[in-house]
Amino acid sequence: MFLTCVETVTKELVSWMRGHESSVFSISVHASGKYAITTSSDTAQLWDLDTFQRKRKLNIRQSVGIQKVFFLPLSNTILSCFKDNSIFAWECDTLFCKYQLPAPPESSSISYKVFAVTRDGRILAAGGKSNHLHLWCLEARQLFRIIQMPTKVRAIRHLEFLPDSFDAGSNQVLGVLSQDGIMRFINIQTCKLLFEIGSLDEGISSSVISPHGRYIASILENGSLNIYSVQALTQEINKPPPPLVKVIEDLPKNKLSSSDLKMKVTSGRVQQPAKSRESKIQTRILKQDLTGNFESKKNELPDGLNKKRLQILLKGYGEYPTKYRMFIWRSLLQLPENHTAFSSLIDKGTHVAFLNLQKKYPIKSRKLLRVLQRTLSALAHWSVIFSDTPYLPLLAFPFVKLFQNNQLICFEVIATLIMNWCQHWFEYFPNPPINILSMIENVLAFHDKELLQHYINHDITSQLYAWPLLETVFSEVLTREEWLKLFDNIFSNHPSFLLMTVVAYNICSRAPLLNCNLKDDFEFFFHHQNNLDINVVIRQVYHLMETTPTAIHPDSMLHVFVALTKGQYPVFNQYPKFIVDYQTQERERIRNDELDYLRERQTVEDMQAEVDQQRVEDEAWYQKQELLRKAEETRREMLLQEEERMIQQRQRLAAVKRELKIKEMHLDAVRRRFLKLQQDQREMELRRLDDEIGRKIYMRDREIAATAKDLEMRQLELESQKRLYEKNLTQNQEAVAKEMRADADAYRRKVDLEEHMFHKLIEAGEVQSQKTQKVMEENLAKAEQACLNTDWKIQSLHKQKCDDLQRNKCYQEVAKLLRENRRKEIELLNAMVEEEAKKWKEAEGKEFDLRSAKKASALSDASRKWFLKQEINAAVEHADNLCHKVSLNRRAVEWDTSGPNLIKKVRNLRQRLTAQARHRCQTPHLLAT
Repeated sequence: MFLTCVETVTKELVSWMRGHESSVFSISVHASGKYAITTSSDTAQLWDLDTFQRKRKLNIRQSVGIQKVFFLPLSNTILSCFKDNSIFAWECDTLFCKYQLPAPPESSSISYKVFAVTRDGRILAAGGKSNHLHLWCLEARQLFRIIQMPTKVRAIRHLEFLPDSFDAGSNQVLGVLSQDGIMRFINIQTCKLLFEIGSLDEGISSSVISPHGRYIASILENGSLNIYSVQALTQEINKPPPPLVKVIEDLPKNKLSSSDLKMKVTSGRVQQPAKSRESKIQTRILKQDLTGNFESKKNELPDGLNKKRLQILLKGYGEYPTKYRMFIWRSLLQLPENHTAFSSLIDKGTHVAFLNLQKKYPIKSRKLLRVLQRTLSALAHWSVIFSDTPYLPLLAFPFVKLFQNNQLICFEVIATLIMNWCQHWFEYFPNPPINILSMIENVLAFHDKELLQHYINHDITSQLYAWPLLETVFSEVLTREEWLKLFDNIFSNHPSFLLMTVVAYNICSRAPLLNCNLKDDFEFFFHHQNNLDINVVIRQVYHLMETTPTAIHPDSMLHVFVALTKGQYPVFNQYPKFIVDYQTQERERIRNDELDYLRERQTVEDMQAEVDQQRVEDEAWYQKQELLRKAEETRREMLLQEEERMIQQRQRLAAVKRELKIKEMHLDAVRRRFLKLQQDQREMELRRLDDEIGRKIYMRDREIAATAKDLEMRQLELESQKRLYEKNLTQNQEAVAKEMRADADAYRRKVDLEEHMFHKLIEAGEVQSQKTQKVMEENLAKAEQACLNTDWKIQSLHKQKCDDLQRNKCYQEVAKLLRENRRKEIELLNAMVEEEAKKWKEAEGKEFDLRSAKKASALSDASRKWFLKQEINAAVEHADNLCHKVSLNRRAVEWDTSGPNLIKKVRNLRQRLTAQARHRCQTPHLLAT
């Protein structure tokens, strides 16, 4: 995230300031304009606006969070507010912590969200999700006041003090924007609600006050921007401070003016003081207590205005300034602004008499319709007579349109108008006010008898030429500017001025009225705008007020102006109560009759709806039955067609089956020939298998016989070796004399033996390889044959079992011969070892002499012996591995009959080679011995 600095004059980009990782929601600038603080949710940074460099950074734990960091006005202190309600004050230059505000009491603890500081930096206001406001004194560093907002306020979204030109920075008025979109301005000392802006329909989203406190700019939730004038909203603000010296004097009535109330205080000279707030409060108390002195002060108006001076101004200019008209009207009418009483009337909701107001008075603006409906409902709740007054919407509409943004003022203006300018209107209710119309007719008869006679000649009564003007308060016959100008004069004069205006309007329009002969023309004239100068009418009114005799003058029958009471609105009962009660009862009876009628009609309609629904259901059922019948007939036709089609297909299928049967007969002959051929082939294979089994049995017998002969030969060899050994023992005496010849013969025999052993090893490897290859080829052939003819081998299983029994018997005989040969070999070996031990003892002495001479020969013999031993072991291991693999392959395919023979042969070969090697290794020693 980054910040941009732009020159306001040239609108050029000055600098970029980077450093925030999250969005910035607050920027505070020092009073000198040198420093600025930017605040995000995780950090606050102090910037030097001369170099646009970051000076310091405030880091906090992520679990705490920053709520707001800002400069205090006219000071060098930074105030930091965190989400855990902790508030710290820091020195701007050194960033030293000056103090920390204590925690608020638990009974009124709230989560602070918004803050505001007075212009002198002494009071801090804090609020959040509550209707409580906390006021902190930063000098005493303590909470000195808790303000509770109305119950409608559940959360506070914005706080801002309203600047005042005369409070030296100690602002007393605080603007509070709540969750309902209404911004209320309260006095923090008296805790009174002064005024409010916004409404539930057009709530305020955000608001800001001008530096001098003259205007309030607000952005509404619908996107529109409203600018309010503070001076027009209230008269309790921007007043001069009270004087230091107060002088009370009894002044003559004719010398009292607004200029006499304005006093100045100068050094060295005491003058009469200006009207202070304390004196004003005292005046209000006296007005409530000393009502007999009201006539003496009837020209005094609130806010320092004077009625006589306003009348002089009005006669000179013809109207009040547009900018100050609303302010003057409120002063002339002395509106009490009873917020609580008005809220209680509004809270009662829309009156039942005005629920369908839009049907009778279709207004294009929905907002204007809602304001009119609320104002009329408030009037009806104030007095029951207004719920039955048919012309009340016509009477109230121009004021509603004029004060649609301030419903309280609108209500009080209409109520004041009704109480003063509509006196005696409701005495003949529900008929028009005959007494008031008679006053108008008497005045018209005195000033223009010709016009009145014209009305009488054409049967035109005052209900036609006077009452339409009164019930619409001239809003139908005048434009907006003319109407405002007229009511400037009406509100500035006696209540009889309105009746005189009706007479003046008729007299000034006498020319067109004398030319009218039809009643419709008269009705049209008094319900539409006419070409008439309002200034002439007003001058005529003043002329009538002065020239009308006292006997017929309306002011003798109407009392003087009486303002609405403060706090609560007065009771309005100037109407025939029995008639209103009777009408109310009749209306209630009619309403109940209407409800009964509506219930009965609803019952009849429900029954008719049920009958219609039943008739519709019956018609639908009959139609459905007809459709079902037609569908059934259609389905039957389709079934008949399908049956015919099925018969045709069955016939074609029978013909195809016959053809297939004929073809199957030919195929059976071919299949029988093929089966016979297969049977012949299998019989041939079985015969070939029998021949192979017989050949293998013959081969096995031959191998067994050969093995037996080999064993016999081995036994003969062992016996011959034994005899040879015995012969050698007898010839040991001659060996000493024939040592040289024996060494040569021994060396030659050794060489021959080594060559013979080497050739034997080669031959044994070749024979073994050939046998192994042969066995593998046989196994491969048998494996292929087994894969192709598994079913044939099942037939020969019985023969193989018999053969297995014979082989087992032969194996046992061979194993018995092998065990006997091994026993004899062990006996021979033991005898040879014993004899060798004896000879070694005898030759131990002579060996020392021959060791040096035989050292080289012994080393070569040892190396050759090791080489031969390694080769023999490798050959034996290779043979064992081949035998193991062959036996595994034979077990996987079938029981190989030649396997045991091959194992026996390999084992015999290994034993012979081992015996020969031992014998050859012992021969040099024997010869040497």
